[in-house]
Amino acid sequence: MNDTSLYQSSIDSLELIGRGKVRDLYAIDDDWLLIVATDRLSAFDVVLPDPIPGKGAVLTGISEYWFRRTTTISRNHRTGAPALEAVLSDPAGRAQAAGRAMVVRRLQPLPIEAIVRGYLIGSGWREYRASGSVCGIALPDGLREAERLPEQLFTPSTKAEAGEHDENIDFDTACRLVGADVARRVRTASLDLYRFAAEHARTRGIIIADTKFEFALDADGELVLIDEALTPDSSRFWPADEYAPGMSPPSFDKQFVRDYLDALGWDKRPPAPSLPPDVIRRTTEKYREAERRLVA
Repeated sequence: MNDTSLYQSSIDSLELIGRGKVRDLYAIDDDWLLIVATDRLSAFDVVLPDPIPGKGAVLTGISEYWFRRTTTISRNHRTGAPALEAVLSDPAGRAQAAGRAMVVRRLQPLPIEAIVRGYLIGSGWREYRASGSVCGIALPDGLREAERLPEQLFTPSTKAEAGEHDENIDFDTACRLVGADVARRVRTASLDLYRFAAEHARTRGIIIADTKFEFALDADGELVLIDEALTPDSSRFWPADEYAPGMSPPSFDKQFVRDYLDALGWDKRPPAPSLPPDVIRRTTEKYREAERRLVA
């Protein structure tokens, strides 16, 4: 893997149409986009000032892997895409995109994020301790932190702009935002994708505690999986051999950075503090280990 960091891309041969927390989007034509996964890292919905070397390539490699393996569960935005070389004519653009970019269908994302929780951790654990429920879904008494849930939960959220925070919503609110039929289809696809991936990851020594998907509708009203899939940015990955309920397990994702930032007492509002070299190095190692275990 190339260790050269890319914090922000600049591809002159295509029109830049937006920058997300991690990805830069370029228009190819009316039907296709180029998505470049940079090495930016966001935590608590704030983009950090330091890149994580090689992170964008890891996200792209893992997403491509899952997109190929889950086509029987959900269509995705890579279907029928032209080759990268066919849409990038200039050598400088190709160099930036190499190993970290995907050509994808140009679709309008749904205004919700589809979160599936298999274990009680993070904001779900905090809500459960306060109310005995997660996103309005009542759970049995006596569950411990990081405990496997009796059944997987679909807990959607709003989609925040950079610098803003996503907000958990209940299923009825999701229905109001996207329509009941679409919300039900998103829930079914999300749960099926999670179950398939969690079973595979277990064979590679990884527990997928939770994950987040994004979807769009195509011109025919078909549901399409977009953005990324089951990466260390969008999921919580735990080493199965170190897992035990009652504590927050170590992880192969950006939870390591979140824990560091929490220890600083940062108020989770921009600007974010810089990361020390050791935290950057160890975060890179965790992302690479996740890819090595899942994709190898």
